[in-house]
Amino acid sequence: ATETEGTYDVLVNVDGGGFTGQAGAIRHGIARALLEADPEYRASLKREGFLTRDARMKERKKYGLKGARRAPQFSKR
Repeated sequence: ATETEGTYDVLVNVDGGGFTGQAGAIRHGIARALLEADPEYRASLKREGFLTRDARMKERKKYGLKGARRAPQFSKR
């Protein structure tokens, strides 16, 4: 998106999450660093969706249920 491949050296430490979540976090962090380096990248980064944080989170477990949505087994008789 910014044609800067090979221009920067990137060292990253990521904690928590899985492979895909960590990859997304790294991508988001690099995009924010590029934006700080040159604000003119904003339009292309925003167009590609790199500046948007993935807001999906694990849904909490509710009382009376076995998980977030899984209900205990129901028996008619």
